[in-house]
Amino acid sequence: MRGACGMKGRGGSFTGRALAAAGVLGLCAVAAGAARAERVVLLAAASTAAAVEEAIARFDAGPGNRVVASYAGTPALARQIESGAPADLFLAANAAWMDYLEARGFVAPGSRRALLGNRLVLVAAEEGEAPPAPLPPLEADALPAEGRLAMGDPAHVPVGIYARQALEALGLWPALRGRIAPAADARAALALVARGEAPRGIVYATDAARGAGVRAVAAIPAGLHEAIVYPIALVRGRDSPLARRFLAFLTGPAGRAVFARAGFVVE
Repeated sequence: MRGACGMKGRGGSFTGRALAAAGVLGLCAVAAGAARAERVVLLAAASTAAAVEEAIARFDAGPGNRVVASYAGTPALARQIESGAPADLFLAANAAWMDYLEARGFVAPGSRRALLGNRLVLVAAEEGEAPPAPLPPLEADALPAEGRLAMGDPAHVPVGIYARQALEALGLWPALRGRIAPAADARAALALVARGEAPRGIVYATDAARGAGVRAVAAIPAGLHEAIVYPIALVRGRDSPLARRFLAFLTGPAGRAVFARAGFVVE
């Protein structure tokens, strides 16, 4: 046998040769199927993790195909793509970082979509009385008189940028800026409050709803900050058929329903 798929072997009985050929053809079919299998990588903002995992589970990727996701703060993910990380799709927590990549040629033309929205809330440790429903709007007396306020790093993390805008609009930023506990993303800010390292935090409403050890105590009016928009796009040069199918799923009715159940704003 010459050792390649479809090539003849010599010697042995006709039956033996036929069985060997059938075995080789079977192995070649398996190899061809494996070669056709696709793997799509989505880099997604940490605040979308639970919903994205459900969406992946509901998506029919096809035999042998896989969709996987990696989560972190939006700035870190954008830098990974810029550095050549093998990502096929990017789901950001604000438009600015998608703009950043698009300006540098990393976004597949025509693939960008505004997928989701969100809300900000003030959270505290779970102890104490539950706040009334609906949540009262944020006021100065809801913020800690001392101790730190956990939030995304306002220099570059979207949830922190939105929070800073709201605090500036309320005239509270000058008094609080020296007591900010900056975090890499909303989930990290939530963890600071849950562990008692900060008495209050500003996070996305979707994270507060799922976060153990914390509760939302005040709503931050949307008019105090830029609209919270999560854009999604294909990474240029990696827009495979499976990646395009998954993008269509996420932006279609089934995908949007998953995000709506998780508490995101879906139009």
